[in-house]
Amino acid sequence: MLKIGLLSDTHGYLDERLYEHFADCDEIWHAGDVGDAKIIIDLQAFKTLRVVSGNIDGREVRALAAENLYYDLEGFRVWMTHIGGAPPKYNPQVKPALQADPPNIFVCGHSHILRVMRDPKLRNMLYINPGAAGREGFHKIRTALRFTLDNGKIPGMEVIELGKRGALQ
Repeated sequence: MLKIGLLSDTHGYLDERLYEHFADCDEIWHAGDVGDAKIIIDLQAFKTLRVVSGNIDGREVRALAAENLYYDLEGFRVWMTHIGGAPPKYNPQVKPALQADPPNIFVCGHSHILRVMRDPKLRNMLYINPGAAGREGFHKIRTALRFTLDNGKIPGMEVIELGKRGALQ
């Protein structure tokens, strides 16, 4: 059993409250648009980190992050990338691979829209986009997710709301 903290689209800003929210997590996953290599370094010092780069990320972040991550964990095959689209309109670059061999869990960011749903057309794959945890973008509320993976089951998923996008905390 592993507890996961998932965030995306920090755009150079990491809310300090995430350390409290992710304190009991075994791993943190960041689905891209990190914005600053220091965020990766700080999160790696805190917990095991799996991170992909996003379209705004420069050379320093790209040196520390993969473009795509594929891994098996707790009975799930996971694919994490930044620009994935959303069911049923996936990014044309990922759609053929998703259709040919869908993972159990597909994680992406980019849209700044929190969305968790099953795709029955892709073997009931779980699509997860945690929204945006940073202050840049058009989203109104900054969000992240926390969930547990337990031998092929996800017994619970929690949305973490971090306040309004531009609000001072």
